Amino acid sequence: MGSDHLDLARLDATAQAELVRSGTASPAELCEAAIERIERVNPELNAVIGERYERARREASSELPDGPFRGVPFLVKDLSLTMADESYHGGSRALKAADYRAAVDSYLFRKFRSAGLVTLGRTNTPEFGSTITTEPLAYGPARNPWNREHSTGGSSGGSAAAVAAGLVPMAHANDGGGSIRIPASECGLVGLKPSRGRVSSGPLSGETWMGATIEGVVTRSVRDTAAALDAIAGAMPGDPYTAPPFARPLVAELSADAGRLRIGVCPGPVLPGGLDHPECRAAVAATAAALAALGHEVEDTYPSAIGDEEFSNRFTAVVAAWTARDLRALERELGREFGPDDVEEDNLALGAWGRSISAIDYLDTVAALQAWSRRVVEWWTPVTDARGFDLLVTPTLAGPLPGSATSPSLAAAIGCVSTCSTRRSSTSPASRRSASRCTGARTASRSVSSSLRRRGGRTS
Repeated sequence: MGSDHLDLARLDATAQAELVRSGTASPAELCEAAIERIERVNPELNAVIGERYERARREASSELPDGPFRGVPFLVKDLSLTMADESYHGGSRALKAADYRAAVDSYLFRKFRSAGLVTLGRTNTPEFGSTITTEPLAYGPARNPWNREHSTGGSSGGSAAAVAAGLVPMAHANDGGGSIRIPASECGLVGLKPSRGRVSSGPLSGETWMGATIEGVVTRSVRDTAAALDAIAGAMPGDPYTAPPFARPLVAELSADAGRLRIGVCPGPVLPGGLDHPECRAAVAATAAALAALGHEVEDTYPSAIGDEEFSNRFTAVVAAWTARDLRALERELGREFGPDDVEEDNLALGAWGRSISAIDYLDTVAALQAWSRRVVEWWTPVTDARGFDLLVTPTLAGPLPGSATSPSLAAAIGCVSTCSTRRSSTSPASRRSASRCTGARTASRSVSSSLRRRGGRTS
């Protein structure tokens, strides 16, 4: 093809779309090049666990929607997003064994398709997305392309590994307690969790985990993330609530003058026992210094409420209740009760806990979390006339990747700084996988909420 001289694996989605617009490459050529990369590289990574190559070839050769990413190859995470009459497993052995297929296209998939993206397959995810590693028993662990002995993070680890390896320039991801941001950090990508209600989860769902789970993407450039969110944001019929619309498209913000921002900095853990690695502190300090040099007002301060030790217990209780509900729904769908051969131990335990939570206890927990959220958000938007903050800079993870302590250059290359302009739920809901069956597992049988406290994980 005309773009043979270009290294497509190094181009972001915006650049690949420009190849199509300019006539340098066709959607079919980009599709074939991405399939070739997946077939060549994925056996080492286990990032892609389901392919739809023939459908993708037909779509790439037909009249695609004239969206911002027309003809760009894409992958979807095998969780939440559904494609009618196509496999959907959510990292579950039970759904995989049943060869379960979705009944409808999710609104999100329709929006990705309207953006012109060509979906090549599905990416690896932990069972039901309930951990911050990607090592499901159904498909085995995803591998980090920087170093296959390192974790990809989770739960969007398959998508992150695929984008980091250049299999596709952008992939679908979602985030309830760090599942976009953690893999983005561990694989060296851009990972933004959109605001609650920004992207519709319909038509099969109104919300999950009290609205904490949000759909998005992982990318290799800020401009791709902005353009993708522009394409998928917005309410759909029946959504229970929606985020306020953007004042202007996010792609327009890329070249806009942000003015002088007030920025808070939290360089390390706020709860006892959190990891506090010097490389992560140095990365935060360097970022703060760069922002100050640009003329912004930078202060060592953060919302005191994020140090509330009760938060993670309350949020995990919400996740447990939703897990119990989801397991019951799947049992009804498949017509049988689940046991240890169907559902992984951590999720069985979460489901059992969820079934023990009464309706009034659940509502008490929701009320407490809503009150906590108001305390956090007041740091940005005070109810008084006081001036709030615009950004909070923290480590995405407060320690190096599993196994990376002996490889400072890798930790530096991956990076560990995030800037947060809004606070949402900040823990993941379930236990770590056992070190005996997952590459790069931090520890065996640890609750994620407590492990995030040890890592200083402000993952929202």
